[in-house]
Amino acid sequence: MSGGTEQEALRALMEDQLRLSRRLRARVRELEDERHAPVAVVGMGLRLPPAISSPEAYWEFLRGDDKALSPIPEDRPGLRAAYDPVPGRAGRSYVDRAGFLSDIAHFDADFFGISQREARLLDPQQRMLLETSWEALERAGIAVRRADRLDVGVYLGMMTSEYSERNEDRSDMSRVDPYYITGGGLSFGAGRVSFLMGFSGPVMGVETACSSSMTALHLAVRGLRDRECRYALAGGANLLLSATLMVSLCQTRALSPDGRSKSFLATADGYGRGEGVGVLALMRLDDAEREGRPVLAVIRGTAVNHDGAASGLTAPNGPAQQEVIRAALADARVAPEDLGFVEAHGTGTALGDPIEIGALDGVVGKAVRRRRTPLAIGSVKSRLGHLEGASGVASVMKTVLMLQHGEIPAAAAPDDGPLNPHIPWDGLGFDVPRRNEPWPRTLPRRVAGINSFGMSGTNVHAVLEAYEPRPADAVGAGPAGGTARSELLTLSAKDPLALAHLVGEVGDRLRRTADSLLPSVCHTLRAGRAPFAHRLAVTGATPAELADALAGALALAEAEGHPVLPAPPRAVTLSITAGADGAAERLAGAVTALAAAFPALADSPGDAPGPGPGDAPGPEERLVALLSRFGLPVRVRNDGGAATGGAGDDALARIEWETAGATHSRPLVGADPNGAPALLSAALGALFAVGADPRLDALRGPGARFVGELPTYPFRRRRYWIDEPVAAADGTDRTDGAGGVPAPPSLDPADVADYLMAQLADVFEAGEIDPELSFLDIGGDSFLSTLFITKVEERFAVGMTADELSLDMPLRELMSKLAESISAANGGAGQERVA
Repeated sequence: MSGGTEQEALRALMEDQLRLSRRLRARVRELEDERHAPVAVVGMGLRLPPAISSPEAYWEFLRGDDKALSPIPEDRPGLRAAYDPVPGRAGRSYVDRAGFLSDIAHFDADFFGISQREARLLDPQQRMLLETSWEALERAGIAVRRADRLDVGVYLGMMTSEYSERNEDRSDMSRVDPYYITGGGLSFGAGRVSFLMGFSGPVMGVETACSSSMTALHLAVRGLRDRECRYALAGGANLLLSATLMVSLCQTRALSPDGRSKSFLATADGYGRGEGVGVLALMRLDDAEREGRPVLAVIRGTAVNHDGAASGLTAPNGPAQQEVIRAALADARVAPEDLGFVEAHGTGTALGDPIEIGALDGVVGKAVRRRRTPLAIGSVKSRLGHLEGASGVASVMKTVLMLQHGEIPAAAAPDDGPLNPHIPWDGLGFDVPRRNEPWPRTLPRRVAGINSFGMSGTNVHAVLEAYEPRPADAVGAGPAGGTARSELLTLSAKDPLALAHLVGEVGDRLRRTADSLLPSVCHTLRAGRAPFAHRLAVTGATPAELADALAGALALAEAEGHPVLPAPPRAVTLSITAGADGAAERLAGAVTALAAAFPALADSPGDAPGPGPGDAPGPEERLVALLSRFGLPVRVRNDGGAATGGAGDDALARIEWETAGATHSRPLVGADPNGAPALLSAALGALFAVGADPRLDALRGPGARFVGELPTYPFRRRRYWIDEPVAAADGTDRTDGAGGVPAPPSLDPADVADYLMAQLADVFEAGEIDPELSFLDIGGDSFLSTLFITKVEERFAVGMTADELSLDMPLRELMSKLAESISAANGGAGQERVA
């Protein structure tokens, strides 16, 4: 081999090695980026004391100066009975104030398909977690259809479940049934959310004491980064329903006598307790941007560790807290000098506050003093109370709102007195703001840390940053200078009253909506909400037009008595008039207009196969391909002859469907092909109104994104509550014997069917049951079906097996079938098995 050839071979080898090295370095960077992938907060659902139930209400509270403390409610007799103002009394609590929620007994069991019996036995924490999870997803524009089996992971932190104690009476075990476990066990809160909403992702119930919900957040972030799920719900719950923990905490003198956490103040004398429930909807940031979700803030990093061999299990450990803060900053790839605010744990204890501030100083103190812009710190516990297992999610939500608005709320009131003298404030460079103030303009980024630790020894820290959307991602951004186009708006609910309430709230919101935001509002309500039985669909070009159209459509539905929807159409026919003048050009023009108005349609197979090998798809095939994006089976029928007739009969193409034996038709392509987008919206609205479920996300217009600040589902709540026993059992027999429901007067099937319906209502603890609903519709499950059949068999021989009973048929039909079987099995003898 010549020298030149050797040099060329060597050069080629070096170039190959260089390319390989570059690929390897790029792959390493890619893997490293995956490990630190940012996570977006896309929705929030909350119930905070005393009656805060939306992010907007929470922000208004944070910017004010009210505190959520209140006396013990009347419906907590055990807490009231345990109160004694003298500290140290055995078996007594010296606290009579906390951050109580104003209503924890009411719940929309029908919405979630839960029977009244089960709803009454469910821990109210689980009930509120269901509602707040639903609201968080709706605010993120994520429609929950059980059949979709969404890839959602559920990570929920709870520290206690005290509601089931109301059924704990050793002298009367009849109160204990299967719902005693599923209604109160800490592991069942997360599982119930996933079960009732049909999710497929991981489910974790987390209990690390006061850091429970922050630990849940950490696990959710890891799950999203590892792509164990596409969406995640992370949150926590805490209710004060039993005197047991209150008395225990008072015996250790952990609680402040006046019920308030005085974070960082000289008067700090223990923490004040509080109630609350909060759920965050999370996604990887790249997925959230791709789907057009409302990004409220970005989680850059999280970390968790344990105190280890500290001075005591429940005592905070300064070095361990430093470690977890450093680890979170490293995970976030954020330098200490970038922090503008830290939401501290801040329990307001003489021991905890100095240790926490010392740990924070050990990690970020030098960088803060070097930059000469003080680091603001605060703790929402001084306003809400310490929500224990849910305290972390309340802190995260506060921080998200601060980052959104670029404002730091006051952390202490001007009249709260001096700061804790055991903390060397003068040399720290930390500030506890006494008034609301803007985020420091000297800092190039809006970055905040959130600190949490629990009596279990588990420490968690998270680093969040304000979201800066790309210019093209601005809500409502789209082609400038265009004329207003017709928009389709859809609303639905499970009953007429809820629908009317929703129409009122959405109408009010529309009248405050700018024209530029209308496409995003309509897109959110169309594609970001699950469809229910009672429906309205209207079109309009401006917010005011749509508000008026909604009011008119509701008035018409109410005048007609909200007629029951027919069976939804199974297929849609695209009827095209063959032989019409300029048919191909008009169809092609309609396809072009539809693709321009709805870019999401063009993402689909406009490359559908043509009539023959190698042929480009014709306008008919392209039109069918566009319509297939809505998830409806589309058939094509070519009608002979030219399109003639009046204004309503000149359509070149129509969308047709059958319901209740009648054929319905809506034009799609008329004389002007550019009118196809408005005609398509109207046709899809008509299909939605008769019970079809078209996937309306494909109607997303240019620049339209999901909007988070829209009305969520108006739950129709009823009271479900077990009164708390405050004295020894009175000996009353609470067993549910067969004598609870009178026997039928005869074995005539009609009489037996009436008896069966009464027995079913008794088992479900329902006043009455709609016989047109199915057993599954009213929240029936295996426990209730077994209990019902057992009670019936205590009186009668049942001649049918369980697999012969269809639980999804109407109850009237089911009970009639069962009654005939019982009548035949007890044939004419008229003898009851149990008198």
